[in-house]
Amino acid sequence: MMSKKWLIPDMYYPGDNVPGPVFGHEAVSVLNTSDENATIEITLYFEDREPMQLETYVVKARRTWHIRMDLAKGKDGTPVPKDTPYASMVESNVNVAVQYGRADARQVALAAITTMACPID
Repeated sequence: MMSKKWLIPDMYYPGDNVPGPVFGHEAVSVLNTSDENATIEITLYFEDREPMQLETYVVKARRTWHIRMDLAKGKDGTPVPKDTPYASMVESNVNVAVQYGRADARQVALAAITTMACPID
């Protein structure tokens, strides 16, 4: 399904990692199949603080981008907080597909999850 607005209700960037071949992270994956570049705005929502607007991303036409939350920054340069539950709204100027994935490396038995985001328009 393609949409211009998506919700990811359950996100969590763990802070601790067990040394190994994979570094724990989470990513918002955006697939843009259109002939136009997609301008992506991501707003993070928290239980106990005001929302955080991330820097703007551009996913080129007919391309994908995996926006890693361990590398993402707010518009003011603030990093995404670790060990904090949050949710997000992903907005685009063109229809895109959005998927969320997490690689949890806090233990030797690595866990990986992925899910499609919820379209809301």
